[in-house]
Amino acid sequence: MLIRKDDQVVVITGDDKGPEPRKVIKVLKERNKVLVEGVNRVYKHLKPSAKNQQGGRLSKEMPVAVSNVMFYNADLKRPVRLGIRINENGQKERFCKVSNKSLGAIGKAKPTRVSAKSAPKSE
Repeated sequence: MLIRKDDQVVVITGDDKGPEPRKVIKVLKERNKVLVEGVNRVYKHLKPSAKNQQGGRLSKEMPVAVSNVMFYNADLKRPVRLGIRINENGQKERFCKVSNKSLGAIGKAKPTRVSAKSAPKSE
């Protein structure tokens, strides 16, 4: 999954669809979902209890599928697709598929990736 916490995303489908970018609060990798600020809000009804004497309704965000959001590129001012490539150090990095600009490294550098990529074939 290429969407990370604190990324700006645009919701492309559903009730909260719109052009404005929103912040990713949490990424649920195992469920393939993201928690986005102000999206998919639901009410949880609380019954009065000793802890909460008044009761009432609590509004909170619920996760949305990662396929329903797109990464927002602030330089281009539009949503874009992301890709993964290996840089010259042998480290994976996210990049914008429109501007081809790097968006930061993913994980640690592996020297085996560099040698396999740049080593000439001997015949």
